Amino acid sequence: GDEISRREGEIYERLKQEAGLSLEGLQALGESLASLDVLASLAEVARERGYVRPELDDSGDFFVTGGRHPVVEQILTDSPFVPNSYSLEGDEKRIVLLTGPNMAGKSTYLRTAALLILLAQMGSFIPAESARMGLFDRIFTRIGARDDLARGSSTFMVEMVETASILSNLTDRSLVILDEVGRGTSTYDGMSIAWAVLEHLAEGCGCLPKVLFATHFHELTCLEERFPSIINLSMAVKEEGGEIFFLHQVVRGSADRSYGIEVARLAGLPRTVLKRAFDLLKSFEKEERTGSMAKKKKAADEPRQMKLFDSARQGILEELAETDPDGLTPFRALELLYSLREKSREVLRNENNPSS
Repeated sequence: GDEISRREGEIYERLKQEAGLSLEGLQALGESLASLDVLASLAEVARERGYVRPELDDSGDFFVTGGRHPVVEQILTDSPFVPNSYSLEGDEKRIVLLTGPNMAGKSTYLRTAALLILLAQMGSFIPAESARMGLFDRIFTRIGARDDLARGSSTFMVEMVETASILSNLTDRSLVILDEVGRGTSTYDGMSIAWAVLEHLAEGCGCLPKVLFATHFHELTCLEERFPSIINLSMAVKEEGGEIFFLHQVVRGSADRSYGIEVARLAGLPRTVLKRAFDLLKSFEKEERTGSMAKKKKAADEPRQMKLFDSARQGILEELAETDPDGLTPFRALELLYSLREKSREVLRNENNPSS
């Protein structure tokens, strides 16, 4: 046994010495094999999934016809993936303002753009019918909601820190993807911040980045009339027989409603809750059109305030109802839980301090 161990040790030491003499060549061989493996894998995927070769140039444009998400299209089993196109020009029509209901495909549209650029600039073919794009130096994203518990930062604080970092590091060749900026705070605060950020990207940042900006604040769509660089797009929805169908297709123009109650119905909320939500929606819309809320006497302020609180509560219910628990990863479920917690705290703070 001792002799065997001694011989093994000698052979191992001799092998290390001989390998050390050829270390540089072996490392070069390993790098070459790794590169070959990557290229062969990309080629195989491109052939099997119908990818095309993108045209890269020195422009600042981003044109894609029939772009597809490379991962989502592979995991869909009950329906085919719906491709969408992108058209962002150098200095005009370079900002897409995307509106539409939850579950309609806004986030997938945003993520697809980033992945197509990454694939193209790493030398891969991409899932699309055709594509022409310039080179991008940075891809900035603000998607999702999360707390930084270790640093004591709320969802909204994390959102603002990340947005501030993006706005401070833009270039003409940056791609900026912003999903629901301002959703982590109260409605009017959030809308004001989202509006100001969009204006800054349109004319105040000192450069011409390409921007995909998704929002539920439909009021922002009027900015298309003020800034020629902004174009309104929305997720197509079909209404038929009292039901709604998400087509997952991006179309020209803005969404005229959020379909929150319809989504809540699809999620299975009780009929009594849906009926109450529909009645409240009609009441709020009527008050907004007529301005009756502003004309009410001071004596009616307290009931009106309670209606606003009820509306905030309803918003939380709608967001919860629109969620598909079976489709959430554990991390995304935790993100959603923290987001709902922050919104619930905001409602309670307003109720406890109605004058603030």
